Amino acid sequence: MGKTLFESPSFANHEGVHAFYDEKTGLKAIVAVHSTARGPAVGGTRMWNYASSAEALEDVLRLSKGMSYKNAVADLEMGGGKSVIIGDSRTQKTPELFHAFGRYLNGLGGHYYAAEDVGTSVEDIAEARKVTEFVLGLKDGPEASGDPSPVTAEGVFRSNLVVARRLFNQNDMTGLTVAIQGVGHVGAYLAEKLHKAGAKLIITDVNQANLEAVAAKTGAEIVAPDAIYDVAADIYAPCALGATLNPQTLDRLKVKAVCGAANNQLATADIGDELFKRGVLYAPDYVINGGGIINVASEMNARQTGGAYDPSWVEGKLSRLMETFEEILERSVAENKPTHLIADAIAEARIKAAADKKAEAQKV
Repeated sequence: MGKTLFESPSFANHEGVHAFYDEKTGLKAIVAVHSTARGPAVGGTRMWNYASSAEALEDVLRLSKGMSYKNAVADLEMGGGKSVIIGDSRTQKTPELFHAFGRYLNGLGGHYYAAEDVGTSVEDIAEARKVTEFVLGLKDGPEASGDPSPVTAEGVFRSNLVVARRLFNQNDMTGLTVAIQGVGHVGAYLAEKLHKAGAKLIITDVNQANLEAVAAKTGAEIVAPDAIYDVAADIYAPCALGATLNPQTLDRLKVKAVCGAANNQLATADIGDELFKRGVLYAPDYVINGGGIINVASEMNARQTGGAYDPSWVEGKLSRLMETFEEILERSVAENKPTHLIADAIAEARIKAAADKKAEAQKV
């Protein structure tokens, strides 16, 4: 990080940073709790072969703060946190590793709930669940929310409809071309929804089987991965890796809007400023892809109410999220500010309001 923890810009006033090591299983994990103002911190567990513990710490701090914002803008009674396990997910995973991780989560006493993320799966979370209650995103049981991908895709699809109304004055996607980068889980669901709504699709992916499957269902045109930035399209929907909006790609894009599911689409915040200056509508990624965390959060709701997974609760939160997205677009125009800054301001205001209320209640 180049600086001590508290001096680093990435620290961002985190409430807690916890490092765990288990000699028997080789577990090396870091849990970052950014904020519990709105409720217990919730965020995924990433397993990655980081070059150093410093790199892992930098990543978990950045991701943890992002979860505070995502959960706040989705109006969930949850704070933000994240965890990373240092190791190769292809060769170093064992059930015992996740049992050890679960036991360490118990030590945090419910301040942080883990879920699947890059390098981990619902099966891994199920292993941790054998020793801890502090995990979410289960595939079995009455409260289990299952695969979050369809709900994530639904939120991104509805956001595309909002963009179609605002930019093209139409209530469906008829006649609009959407360039989808990445047709894995979320991207494939999104492609089907856009196709049914009348959109013409141009798709790319590094996985040929995914491409062929989606093209067969939707009639999409397939292009090489790097060519997606140069196609003639109305909307660019990044649904794979982050940082695809960067100085190298900005001048190549010919779209009027960016509206996709990928996390961390802006390589740097000033890319969002530049899109705004160029008149390109940017749908803030952590806002419109919030369907997944809403689906996961439904498990916490089920536990609190003693009930089961409730699709109507998920739908209510998703509808509220779309209202927030519309508010962001309206304020962007009214205040003449980029959408990503408006989204951040809304998230920060919600976190601060909850923190102030919590502080008042804790006065002695």
